[in-house]
Amino acid sequence: MIYKFRLLSDEVEDFRRDIEIDSDATFIELHKAILESVNYPDDQMTSFFICNEKWIKEVEITLEDMGSRSDEDNYVMEETVIGDLIEEEKQRLMYVFDPLGDRVFFMELSKIEFGKDLEAPRCVKSIGDAPTQTLNFDELMSKNPVGGISDDISEEFYGSDSYNDDDLDLSGFDIEGIADTNSIEDLY
Repeated sequence: MIYKFRLLSDEVEDFRRDIEIDSDATFIELHKAILESVNYPDDQMTSFFICNEKWIKEVEITLEDMGSRSDEDNYVMEETVIGDLIEEEKQRLMYVFDPLGDRVFFMELSKIEFGKDLEAPRCVKSIGDAPTQTLNFDELMSKNPVGGISDDISEEFYGSDSYNDDDLDLSGFDIEGIADTNSIEDLY
């Protein structure tokens, strides 16, 4: 059987790749076909996720064995045949191409051709430029600020600026050795 996968990006509106691959191929072959179709080097710890119809991740196929718990199925790209995990049209997947930035291609098995075989995967449609493979540090921080807090937090987020340290109740804390302090500021 030949599987035809369609790849889309939520970052680049006019990006699309259609890749055909034999159902007996492994995920590593699909991984390499994707990288070739978008001209990315093979230097990231990528993963595939098989998703449900709402794009919720269900099964991960990793580039390397991550040593997960023995009671969980552990799928590695080089050892996992695509047809063993994907059997129906419209199956959704994510391909994580930038793990630090948590950036993905959204994939769907758009067509199955029965009774045919394919020696090597091929990109049969290429539209638009792919997003950059990795974000630089500044872009990454603006997308995912430290602690998940953006720069535009107002003063109200931190509460009242009329803080009074006399209102601080230190009963219940072991504060031996600092009994000579008159306020919180004296502790620092």
